[in-house]
Amino acid sequence: MNERDVLLNELAQGLHPMSQGIEWFDGLGREEQSEVLLFLRHHCIQARAVAEDAPESIRRSGLRLTHTPAVLISRGRIDEQLGKIAGLAPLDERRKTFRLLTAVLAVADARRRERFCSGGLGSVDVEEPEELRDGS
Repeated sequence: MNERDVLLNELAQGLHPMSQGIEWFDGLGREEQSEVLLFLRHHCIQARAVAEDAPESIRRSGLRLTHTPAVLISRGRIDEQLGKIAGLAPLDERRKTFRLLTAVLAVADARRRERFCSGGLGSVDVEEPEELRDGS
């Protein structure tokens, strides 16, 4: 896992403020931003995002219901809509998309961890503290 992946995972887990994520995202070139949005889309689907995640994700992202990414995620099959959202081109839409996809990942991954990682530490992407690996 590279530094980008760790940062995005930690943003989704609330370990960094979204303002830090936006600042980082804004510092990327257009091509890199596209890669990040596609990465987030892919991980939202892997975390088993469902249409019911849309309202909570919109709320967490701070977007208005009338913002394009929020409108899109509320319509149709979520896997298709996530692809459309990740492909939005204008810079202001890309920022909104980044916020929304990070929130979708947070909602879907929290549910996935709750269902499938019971008794564990949570996301498999987070390294266990050394004291827990030793069994002490």
